[in-house]
Amino acid sequence: MSWPTAEGRFALGDLALHKGGVLPKAEIAWKAHGTLSPLRDNVVLYPTSYGAQHPDLEWLIGPEGILDPTRWFIVIPNMFGNGLSTSPSTTAAWPALVTAWDNVAAQARLLREVWGIEQVRAVYGWSMGAQQAYHWAAAFPEAVSRVVVNCGSARTSVHNQVFLRGLIATLEAAPEYDGNAQFSAPPRAALRAFGRIYAGWALSQDFYREGLHLSALGAPDLETFLRTDWEERFGRRYAGDLLAQLRCWDAGDISDHPRFGGNLSAALGAISARVLLMPGETDLYFRVADNVAELPFLRQGRLQPIPSIWGHRAGNPVANAADAGFIRAAVRAFLND
Repeated sequence: MSWPTAEGRFALGDLALHKGGVLPKAEIAWKAHGTLSPLRDNVVLYPTSYGAQHPDLEWLIGPEGILDPTRWFIVIPNMFGNGLSTSPSTTAAWPALVTAWDNVAAQARLLREVWGIEQVRAVYGWSMGAQQAYHWAAAFPEAVSRVVVNCGSARTSVHNQVFLRGLIATLEAAPEYDGNAQFSAPPRAALRAFGRIYAGWALSQDFYREGLHLSALGAPDLETFLRTDWEERFGRRYAGDLLAQLRCWDAGDISDHPRFGGNLSAALGAISARVLLMPGETDLYFRVADNVAELPFLRQGRLQPIPSIWGHRAGNPVANAADAGFIRAAVRAFLND
C-alpha cells in the first residue's frame, strides 16, 4: 500500500448496554488508512457489515477507489460479534442483545480517546454498516457532517426481519446450540442450511435468471456455487458470532431510544447530517421503498439507487466493476461537495 495504515485494539472495559446487561471486557479491533489532518477534519468512519471483518471490506480503499486514503483518514471499527472485536467466540458470558446503539457509542469513544476526534466528515456503511451510519447520524447529530447509507435503512423492516428470524431459527434448531448464545461444537448441518438460505436472499431473481453466478462469479454449476460461495463462507465463522449479529440486525432501529420513544419520523427529523441513500434497485433486504419512505423526514437527504440486478451485493461490488464505478462516482461527489 502506498499510504499509511495502522491497526490495534481499543479496550472499553465492562460496557453497559443499551438494552440492559453488560459486555465484559469489551474491545474494538480497528484498522485505519491514511493520515489524520492537523485539524482532525478529514475523518471517514467505515463500520463493518454482517459477518464481515475489516480485511473483507478494504478492497474499496485506494487513491482510485471509492474511499481515497490520500485524502481521508479512514477508520474501520470491527462490529461486536464479528470475531475480531469482542464476540461470542471470545466471550463465554455473552449478553442477550448487543445493538447498533452499543456499537456506535463504543466507536465514538474509540475516535475520541485514541485520536481526539470529535467530528467526522462522513460515516460510510454498507448493509449493517449502513445501519450503523444511520445510528451515528441520530446519536451524534452535532458531530456528523455526512452519512452514506449504502443498502441500509433506519429501521429493520418487517420483511427483513422475516428473513433474519428464519436464519436465527435455523441456528437455534441445531442440537449444538446451548439455548442462549453459544454452541458446544460447530453446527455443520445448520450452517450448511444457513448458507443456502442466505444465497436466495443476497442476490436477486434477475441475477440468477441471467446466470451471473456462473458467468460473473465463475462457478461451474449451481451446487458448486452454493457450496463454495455460501456454505464454506459461513462455515468459517463461529455460529455464535453469526447469531449475535443476526439479533443485532433484527433490532436495528434509530428510534429505539428514550430521546425518540420509537417515533421513527422524529428520529429521522433530528438528523442534521447530509444523507446519501443508496439502495440497490433489486435488494431483497433493504428495499428502495424503505428509503423512499424515510426521505421526506430527512432535512438533507438524497436518494440515488444503484441500478443493478446484483441484489444486496450491488452495494459491495467486489466482483462487479459497473456497480463499483457507480458507487465510486456518487460517493466521491457527495464527500467532495
